[in-house]
Amino acid sequence: MTGLLATKPRPLDVPALAAEALWQELELTPKPGLVDRLNNGSHRDMDHALFVRSIMAITPWFSRFAELGNAHAEKPAGEQLRILRPMGMACEQAMYAATNGVNTHKGGIFALGLLCFAAGRVKNISAESLCCEVSNICNGLVSRELATRSGQATAGERQFRQYGLTGARGEAESGFATVRKALAQWNGHSLHGLLLRLMAINQDSNLVSRGGIEGLGYVQGYARELLADGWDNEALRRMNNALIERNLSPGGSADLLSVGWVLSALK
Repeated sequence: MTGLLATKPRPLDVPALAAEALWQELELTPKPGLVDRLNNGSHRDMDHALFVRSIMAITPWFSRFAELGNAHAEKPAGEQLRILRPMGMACEQAMYAATNGVNTHKGGIFALGLLCFAAGRVKNISAESLCCEVSNICNGLVSRELATRSGQATAGERQFRQYGLTGARGEAESGFATVRKALAQWNGHSLHGLLLRLMAINQDSNLVSRGGIEGLGYVQGYARELLADGWDNEALRRMNNALIERNLSPGGSADLLSVGWVLSALK
Protein backbone atom coordinates (compact mmCIF):
# COMPACT_ATOMS: atom_id res chain seq x y z
CA MET A 1 0.00 0.00 0.00
CA THR A 2 1.30 3.46 -0.78
CA GLY A 3 1.52 6.45 1.52
CA LEU A 4 -0.17 9.79 1.08
CA LEU A 5 0.97 12.01 -1.77
CA ALA A 6 3.35 14.81 -0.88
CA THR A 7 3.37 16.53 -4.26
CA LYS A 8 0.74 18.64 -5.98
CA PRO A 9 -1.81 16.23 -7.50
CA ARG A 10 -2.56 15.97 -11.19
CA PRO A 11 -5.82 14.73 -12.75
CA LEU A 12 -4.43 11.26 -13.35
CA ASP A 13 -3.38 10.97 -9.70
CA VAL A 14 -7.01 10.85 -8.57
CA PRO A 15 -7.86 7.60 -10.43
CA ALA A 16 -4.73 6.02 -8.93
CA LEU A 17 -5.79 7.24 -5.49
CA ALA A 18 -9.29 5.85 -6.04
CA ALA A 19 -7.90 2.41 -6.82
CA GLU A 20 -5.55 2.55 -3.85
CA ALA A 21 -8.44 3.62 -1.62
CA LEU A 22 -10.30 0.40 -2.45
CA TRP A 23 -7.25 -1.64 -1.48
CA GLN A 24 -6.81 0.33 1.74
CA GLU A 25 -10.44 -0.27 2.68
CA LEU A 26 -10.28 -3.98 1.89
CA GLU A 27 -7.03 -4.67 3.73
CA LEU A 28 -8.02 -2.75 6.88
CA THR A 29 -8.43 -5.46 9.54
CA PRO A 30 -10.39 -6.03 11.73
CA LYS A 31 -13.36 -4.23 10.20
CA PRO A 32 -16.67 -4.69 12.08
CA GLY A 33 -19.36 -6.35 9.99
CA LEU A 34 -17.31 -6.02 6.81
CA VAL A 35 -15.12 -8.26 4.67
CA ASP A 36 -11.46 -8.11 5.67
CA ARG A 37 -8.40 -10.38 5.80
CA LEU A 38 -9.73 -12.37 8.77
CA ASN A 39 -13.36 -13.07 7.89
CA ASN A 40 -16.36 -12.14 5.77
CA GLY A 41 -18.11 -10.02 8.38
CA SER A 42 -21.89 -10.21 7.96
CA HIS A 43 -21.64 -11.36 4.33
CA ARG A 44 -22.25 -14.95 3.30
CA ASP A 45 -21.85 -14.28 -0.42
CA MET A 46 -18.55 -12.37 -0.27
CA ASP A 47 -14.97 -12.96 0.81
CA HIS A 48 -11.57 -11.30 0.49
CA ALA A 49 -10.74 -13.06 -2.79
CA LEU A 50 -14.00 -11.87 -4.35
CA PHE A 51 -13.20 -8.28 -3.40
CA VAL A 52 -9.75 -8.61 -4.96
CA ARG A 53 -11.31 -9.69 -8.26
CA SER A 54 -13.79 -6.84 -8.05
CA ILE A 55 -11.10 -4.21 -7.48
CA MET A 56 -9.05 -5.54 -10.37
CA ALA A 57 -12.09 -5.26 -12.65
CA ILE A 58 -13.03 -1.77 -11.48
CA THR A 59 -9.60 -0.11 -11.46
CA PRO A 60 -9.22 0.54 -15.24
CA TRP A 61 -12.45 2.50 -15.24
CA PHE A 62 -11.26 5.22 -12.89
CA SER A 63 -8.98 6.80 -15.49
CA ARG A 64 -11.82 6.55 -18.03
CA PHE A 65 -14.09 8.50 -15.69
CA ALA A 66 -11.43 11.23 -15.44
CA GLU A 67 -10.92 11.30 -19.21
CA LEU A 68 -14.67 11.59 -19.77
CA GLY A 69 -14.86 14.46 -17.30
CA ASN A 70 -12.02 16.23 -19.06
CA ALA A 71 -13.69 15.78 -22.44
CA HIS A 72 -16.78 17.57 -21.12
CA ALA A 73 -15.03 20.05 -18.84
CA GLU A 74 -16.52 23.09 -20.57
CA LYS A 75 -20.11 21.89 -20.33
CA PRO A 76 -22.39 22.88 -17.41
CA ALA A 77 -22.15 20.68 -14.32
CA GLY A 78 -25.89 20.06 -14.34
CA GLU A 79 -25.63 18.16 -17.63
CA GLN A 80 -22.92 15.77 -16.50
CA LEU A 81 -24.77 12.96 -14.74
CA ARG A 82 -26.51 12.08 -17.98
CA ILE A 83 -23.09 11.83 -19.63
CA LEU A 84 -21.45 9.91 -16.78
CA ARG A 85 -24.14 7.34 -16.03
CA PRO A 86 -23.66 5.01 -19.03
CA MET A 87 -19.98 4.62 -18.16
CA GLY A 88 -20.84 4.06 -14.51
CA MET A 89 -23.25 1.31 -15.50
CA ALA A 90 -20.62 -0.27 -17.72
CA CYS A 91 -18.20 -0.27 -14.79
CA GLU A 92 -20.85 -1.95 -12.65
CA GLN A 93 -21.27 -4.64 -15.30
CA ALA A 94 -17.51 -5.26 -15.24
CA MET A 95 -17.76 -5.69 -11.48
CA TYR A 96 -20.67 -8.12 -11.77
CA ALA A 97 -18.84 -10.13 -14.42
CA ALA A 98 -15.85 -10.49 -12.10
CA THR A 99 -17.95 -11.41 -9.05
CA ASN A 100 -20.57 -13.64 -10.68
CA GLY A 101 -23.30 -11.12 -9.99
CA VAL A 102 -22.38 -10.12 -6.43
CA ASN A 103 -22.56 -6.42 -5.58
CA THR A 104 -19.19 -5.77 -3.95
CA HIS A 105 -18.51 -2.14 -4.90
CA LYS A 106 -21.58 -0.49 -6.43
CA GLY A 107 -21.48 2.32 -3.86
CA GLY A 108 -17.75 2.74 -4.31
CA ILE A 109 -18.12 2.97 -8.08
CA PHE A 110 -20.71 5.72 -7.65
CA ALA A 111 -18.71 7.80 -5.17
CA LEU A 112 -15.19 7.28 -6.51
CA GLY A 113 -16.40 7.49 -10.10
CA LEU A 114 -17.83 10.93 -9.35
CA LEU A 115 -14.54 12.03 -7.77
CA CYS A 116 -12.53 10.85 -10.78
CA PHE A 117 -14.97 12.45 -13.22
CA ALA A 118 -14.78 15.71 -11.25
CA ALA A 119 -10.98 15.53 -11.32
CA GLY A 120 -11.11 15.63 -15.09
CA ARG A 121 -13.24 18.78 -15.01
CA VAL A 122 -11.63 21.05 -12.42
CA LYS A 123 -8.57 23.18 -13.12
CA ASN A 124 -6.99 22.95 -9.68
CA ILE A 125 -7.40 19.64 -7.90
CA SER A 126 -7.93 19.68 -4.16
CA ALA A 127 -10.26 17.95 -1.74
CA GLU A 128 -12.37 21.09 -1.59
CA SER A 129 -12.58 21.59 -5.36
CA LEU A 130 -13.54 17.97 -6.01
CA CYS A 131 -16.25 17.97 -3.34
CA CYS A 132 -17.64 21.23 -4.69
CA GLU A 133 -17.69 19.90 -8.25
CA VAL A 134 -19.36 16.63 -7.23
CA SER A 135 -22.01 18.66 -5.39
CA ASN A 136 -22.60 20.78 -8.50
CA ILE A 137 -22.85 17.71 -10.72
CA CYS A 138 -25.38 16.10 -8.36
CA ASN A 139 -27.40 19.24 -7.64
CA GLY A 140 -31.09 18.31 -7.37
CA LEU A 141 -30.41 14.57 -7.49
CA VAL A 142 -32.32 13.75 -4.30
CA SER A 143 -35.41 15.69 -5.31
CA ARG A 144 -35.40 14.18 -8.79
CA GLU A 145 -34.81 10.56 -7.85
CA LEU A 146 -36.01 10.11 -4.26
CA ALA A 147 -38.60 12.77 -3.50
CA THR A 148 -40.53 12.32 -6.75
CA ARG A 149 -42.97 9.46 -6.37
CA SER A 150 -42.76 6.66 -8.91
CA GLY A 151 -44.81 3.50 -9.41
CA GLN A 152 -42.73 0.79 -7.70
CA ALA A 153 -40.68 2.39 -4.92
CA THR A 154 -37.03 1.39 -4.67
CA ALA A 155 -35.36 0.67 -1.33
CA GLY A 156 -33.82 4.15 -1.44
CA GLU A 157 -37.19 5.77 -2.08
CA ARG A 158 -38.78 3.84 0.78
CA GLN A 159 -36.04 4.88 3.21
CA PHE A 160 -36.37 8.49 2.10
CA ARG A 161 -40.14 8.51 2.58
CA GLN A 162 -40.07 6.66 5.89
CA TYR A 163 -36.99 8.11 7.56
CA GLY A 164 -35.83 11.02 5.41
CA LEU A 165 -32.59 9.21 4.57
CA THR A 166 -30.99 10.32 1.32
CA GLY A 167 -28.30 7.63 1.02
CA ALA A 168 -25.47 7.79 -1.48
CA ARG A 169 -27.29 10.37 -3.60
CA GLY A 170 -27.64 12.79 -0.73
CA GLU A 171 -24.04 12.32 0.34
CA ALA A 172 -22.83 13.10 -3.19
CA GLU A 173 -25.16 16.08 -3.53
CA SER A 174 -23.81 17.45 -0.24
CA GLY A 175 -20.25 17.22 -1.56
CA PHE A 176 -19.53 14.33 0.82
CA ALA A 177 -20.45 16.34 3.91
CA THR A 178 -20.35 13.28 6.18
CA VAL A 179 -16.85 12.41 5.01
CA ARG A 180 -15.62 15.97 5.48
CA LYS A 181 -17.07 16.09 9.00
CA ALA A 182 -15.37 12.81 9.93
CA LEU A 183 -12.06 13.95 8.42
CA ALA A 184 -12.19 17.15 10.49
CA GLN A 185 -12.30 15.02 13.66
CA TRP A 186 -9.69 12.47 12.57
CA ASN A 187 -6.04 12.67 13.63
CA GLY A 188 -4.83 11.31 10.28
CA HIS A 189 -3.22 8.21 11.76
CA SER A 190 -5.30 5.05 12.04
CA LEU A 191 -7.86 4.35 9.33
CA HIS A 192 -9.80 2.47 12.00
CA GLY A 193 -10.33 5.82 13.70
CA LEU A 194 -11.73 7.33 10.51
CA LEU A 195 -13.99 4.32 9.95
CA LEU A 196 -15.39 4.57 13.48
CA ARG A 197 -16.04 8.28 13.03
CA LEU A 198 -17.90 7.57 9.82
CA MET A 199 -19.91 4.78 11.42
CA ALA A 200 -20.85 7.09 14.30
CA ILE A 201 -22.45 9.75 12.08
CA ASN A 202 -23.26 8.17 8.71
CA GLN A 203 -26.94 7.52 7.98
CA ASP A 204 -25.96 4.19 6.44
CA SER A 205 -28.71 2.85 4.19
CA ASN A 206 -27.08 -0.61 4.23
CA LEU A 207 -27.65 -0.84 7.96
CA VAL A 208 -31.26 0.30 7.61
CA SER A 209 -31.85 -2.31 4.90
CA ARG A 210 -30.50 -5.08 7.14
CA GLY A 211 -31.64 -3.99 10.59
CA GLY A 212 -34.09 -1.14 10.24
CA ILE A 213 -33.59 2.22 11.91
CA GLU A 214 -32.80 0.33 15.13
CA GLY A 215 -29.85 -1.40 13.47
CA LEU A 216 -28.51 1.96 12.31
CA GLY A 217 -28.84 3.37 15.82
CA TYR A 218 -27.11 0.34 17.32
CA VAL A 219 -24.03 0.68 15.13
CA GLN A 220 -23.84 4.46 15.52
CA GLY A 221 -24.08 4.13 19.30
CA TYR A 222 -21.48 1.35 19.44
CA ALA A 223 -19.03 3.41 17.35
CA ARG A 224 -19.57 6.48 19.55
CA GLU A 225 -18.88 4.41 22.66
CA LEU A 226 -15.58 3.14 21.27
CA LEU A 227 -14.54 6.64 20.25
CA ALA A 228 -15.37 7.96 23.72
CA ASP A 229 -13.91 5.10 25.78
CA GLY A 230 -10.97 4.10 23.60
CA TRP A 231 -10.53 1.05 21.43
CA ASP A 232 -8.00 -1.53 20.28
CA ASN A 233 -8.08 -4.48 17.91
CA GLU A 234 -9.76 -6.67 20.52
CA ALA A 235 -12.56 -4.11 20.95
CA LEU A 236 -12.99 -4.02 17.17
CA ARG A 237 -13.18 -7.82 17.07
CA ARG A 238 -15.90 -7.76 19.74
CA MET A 239 -17.80 -5.18 17.69
CA ASN A 240 -17.37 -7.37 14.63
CA ASN A 241 -18.87 -10.34 16.47
CA ALA A 242 -21.78 -8.21 17.67
CA LEU A 243 -22.56 -6.97 14.17
CA ILE A 244 -22.27 -10.45 12.66
CA GLU A 245 -24.69 -11.76 15.31
CA ARG A 246 -27.18 -9.08 14.24
CA ASN A 247 -26.44 -9.44 10.49
CA LEU A 248 -25.41 -5.78 10.28
CA SER A 249 -22.90 -4.49 7.74
CA PRO A 250 -21.93 -0.80 7.55
CA GLY A 251 -21.22 -1.01 3.84
CA GLY A 252 -22.08 2.64 3.26
CA SER A 253 -19.41 3.70 5.73
CA ALA A 254 -16.93 1.41 3.98
CA ASP A 255 -17.62 3.26 0.73
CA LEU A 256 -17.17 6.61 2.48
CA LEU A 257 -13.90 5.40 4.01
CA SER A 258 -12.53 5.04 0.48
CA VAL A 259 -13.72 8.56 -0.34
CA GLY A 260 -12.12 9.83 2.87
CA TRP A 261 -8.82 8.19 2.00
CA VAL A 262 -8.75 9.96 -1.37
CA LEU A 263 -9.68 13.34 0.11
CA SER A 264 -7.12 13.03 2.90
CA ALA A 265 -4.43 12.32 0.31
CA LEU A 266 -5.29 15.56 -1.49
CA LYS A 267 -5.11 17.84 1.53
